Amino acid sequence: MRKAGVGAAAVVLLAVLLFFAVSSWSRQPAIARPSVQPINFPHSVHVQTYKIDCQYCHADARRSEYAGIPSVERCMGCHKIVAADRPEIKKLAEYAGKQTPVPWTRVYKLPEFTYFPHKAHIRAEIRCQTCHGAVETMTTIAAAPGPTLANDLLNLVGFKPSAPVLTMGWCVECHRQQNATRKTQAPLDCVTCHH
Repeated sequence: MRKAGVGAAAVVLLAVLLFFAVSSWSRQPAIARPSVQPINFPHSVHVQTYKIDCQYCHADARRSEYAGIPSVERCMGCHKIVAADRPEIKKLAEYAGKQTPVPWTRVYKLPEFTYFPHKAHIRAEIRCQTCHGAVETMTTIAAAPGPTLANDLLNLVGFKPSAPVLTMGWCVECHRQQNATRKTQAPLDCVTCHH
């Protein structure tokens, strides 16, 4: 009888751990490793070497809800002349010649039920790096990791580790800090991000 109780407890414990592992993985807003892209695009060269501002290429960020990916035409505006003989730029020119967008692999992904208005954050003078990390130093873009099993287990036993980047807890904490330290009034209502 005792062995059956220990076995049942072990099965329950295993099920709980498996649940946390799967739920942590399924809630990942982004992948922590660099993404494979059809064209190598070193943000570090564009930002650090040529001093190009994020919003030059991601022009929709200041006027739209979405930052968007620059069009091939935007890229070719410079690259018809600059580095036109390089292999990666030749790939870009092929897409331009076919009038086809580059099939970039998405790096930052929030849950479908989450609304993130880029233009509101730009208006509030929140730096892109606050959410996206030090993109200006990246040769290959990589998002910060989302929820982890370790954080979920620490929360379960009463510890409060800092929330991973691009999770609800992280965003709410950022809004609270902005409200405490700046004159902005970052909303804390659920419907601000979930509608």
